[in-house]
Amino acid sequence: MKKDTLLSKICRFLSLFFKKLLSFFTMRRLLMRVMNRVLLSEPFSPAMGAEAEIHTQGRRKMVVGLGNTGMEGTRHSVGMAVLGALAARLGLADRWRGDRQVSGEVIVSEVQQTRVVLLRPKLLMNINGVAVAKAAGKYGVQPEDVLLVHDELDKPLGKMVIKHGGSARGHNGVRSCVDCLETDVMLRLRVGIGRPSGKTSVERHVLSRFSSEEQKVLDSVLTQSVDIILSQLCPEDSQQSSSSSSSSSSSSPAGGRQAAQKRKERERSASPAQDSASAQS
Repeated sequence: MKKDTLLSKICRFLSLFFKKLLSFFTMRRLLMRVMNRVLLSEPFSPAMGAEAEIHTQGRRKMVVGLGNTGMEGTRHSVGMAVLGALAARLGLADRWRGDRQVSGEVIVSEVQQTRVVLLRPKLLMNINGVAVAKAAGKYGVQPEDVLLVHDELDKPLGKMVIKHGGSARGHNGVRSCVDCLETDVMLRLRVGIGRPSGKTSVERHVLSRFSSEEQKVLDSVLTQSVDIILSQLCPEDSQQSSSSSSSSSSSSPAGGRQAAQKRKERERSASPAQDSASAQS
């Protein structure tokens, strides 16, 4: 009898605990949405000068490095580091300028005949979407032409993955972008930072800086991430370069080997028919 009473008390306690925990996370998410809406309600003036030109000509793309303002260099802000490396590769490192209207730092340029806006939000990660939505509105960028670069706990450092839309997968910065743009079609470059080891909390892990050993890997990560972004911005150029490199190289990726194998099989199957046709003639 006493055991049943104790067990029922434990069950009630656990039930109450999980209800409060769920309520906390629900309220936190609701609060973030309210903050996003309030900040988005602030008006801004239309683009002027060179910005107006990019706003009115053709289709535009935007690359966003998600992160925490004032915490550059941390794992959680690796997206900002990638944007810095991208700007440096394009020779635009000295072109960053603060834009209060979009709450971020912006570069407006043209990359291989593609009009591109680079954005580093100057807000906390949880409300990065405000800057993204404002910049998309100001420069006339459609959500499907936005590429979000952000950290990914579930991928080890050195691993980068392109994700075509979908849920935020627990990333608050991406969730903010989904809330503010009211869609989840945005392309994402997920840059692995790995999960914490030992008893280190996730929060402490993502807000800490890379170690000296990790920094060596990070340099390669930034280079590869920029390569991926450029291939997404200018897919036609990347396909041409990949086809030319595959024709000039003896080794090819798995897809290239399969295609070559199929061509050889077709040639072999066609050759008997050709031989018989020539024999009849």
